[in-house]
Amino acid sequence: MSVLLYVEHSEGKFKKSTFELVSYASEIAVRNQTTLTAISIGNVENEELFTLGKYGVDKILNVNSSNLRNFNNQAFASVIAEVVNKLGSDLIILSSTFSGRGLAPRIAAKLRAGLADNVVSLPNQADGKFIIKNMAFSGKAIANVEIKSTIKVISLSANSYKVVENNKPIEIEDFISKVKDADFSSIINEIVRSTDKVSLPDAEIVVSGGRGLKGSENWVMLEELADLLGAALACSKPVSDAGWRPHNEHVGQTGISVSPNLYIAVGISGAIQHLAGISSSKVIVVINRDPDAPFFKVADYGIVGDAFEVIPKLINAVKEYKASA
Repeated sequence: MSVLLYVEHSEGKFKKSTFELVSYASEIAVRNQTTLTAISIGNVENEELFTLGKYGVDKILNVNSSNLRNFNNQAFASVIAEVVNKLGSDLIILSSTFSGRGLAPRIAAKLRAGLADNVVSLPNQADGKFIIKNMAFSGKAIANVEIKSTIKVISLSANSYKVVENNKPIEIEDFISKVKDADFSSIINEIVRSTDKVSLPDAEIVVSGGRGLKGSENWVMLEELADLLGAALACSKPVSDAGWRPHNEHVGQTGISVSPNLYIAVGISGAIQHLAGISSSKVIVVINRDPDAPFFKVADYGIVGDAFEVIPKLINAVKEYKASA
């Protein structure tokens, strides 16, 4: 099995989720006694590319054409498919990020490949089969998916695999793509990112607020808690609908799905639409004054109490712990 990995970057820098992905793909390559080739598209310095060798990449194909500096679903999918056809790769692995979820089905369609997205395990390849677990029904279930096609495309769910160092000498090769003008029927001229916040999809800790906070003016204490924990801020749909918080913080079935190591829900009742977006969180902490709130049924830890009393105490406790550490 020949493994190809698409490594996503943000303004020329790789995030922790990329190193998780590389570690995951490296383990698959080792199990199949093959090499791991990665493809990077866009402006990434060689110094940054070399860091991927620390986690098991053998070779990087660097695509740095001027017309591919900004992300473009159709064009990027065409480039990756071109590389697959050149190398004869039969397993393509991506991150299940916003861009990864757009790329994976396009790549699969171009290659007539089977697709499994949001995977959460290494594949079981016993008896010549390829069976892998993925999140299904908005994270409410895990499915065992068998991919029978020769070429397979999978995307890895965030925070579902640990970062593992596997130092290797790495080779970097420039790759000139033959991408066609037709792939640029729509283009992205500019990407504006928030640089002062932890990215919600990539966050290991998420602090989320609901209507129990009574108004936008009361988010100051959640912002302080999030800063102390190095967490991303989120909210429920009614909160974003009311204009208390921006819509890009809305977590749930119709918003962003997250899978952090720790999800702290403050003043959120736990409607099924919200739970659909956070159910793959490793640890869920719920703070709510209503002991019958549905969220407590799925919580790992629950605090029945007024958020305006509990959060200040929690902030002080975190400050005391960090001061003594």
